[in-house]
Amino acid sequence: MTTPEGSPTAPPSHPHAVNILSRKTLTVARAVEIIATLTISITLISGLVMHFTDRKTYPNIGDGLWWAIQTITTVGYGDLVPSSTPGRLVAALVMIAGIGFLTVITAAITSAFVESARRRLEGTEANTLSAKLDQIGTRLDGIEARLKSIGEH
Repeated sequence: MTTPEGSPTAPPSHPHAVNILSRKTLTVARAVEIIATLTISITLISGLVMHFTDRKTYPNIGDGLWWAIQTITTVGYGDLVPSSTPGRLVAALVMIAGIGFLTVITAAITSAFVESARRRLEGTEANTLSAKLDQIGTRLDGIEARLKSIGEH
């Protein structure tokens, strides 16, 4: 690929992912949808990986999934703790994903509240402004009528 100036550009490293993410306009709801999908995927995959990398601690897939759910939600009961190095690396990824998920959800909820309050205030201000303009219009009509009657005398 080349730019309009003719200089070569590197193709996207993940064109399929870029295509999926750029299909729709990014809104708060879309961002939450993407983050939730990634979080669920990370939870399921990490639960499976934990079972296969640390069979001693996670003898069945259910234990791996239980660990992944409690870790991604930042509950972390401590009843299941990875003991292998690969398991600990997976745990670090899951912890970071959990913190990111909670951060995005909190920001989305806050944004929705702020936007709702902004719309209410704008609606109130618009109604107040409209009422004031109506009052001014009525007064101007009265002044014009008086000036017209003075001019007729």
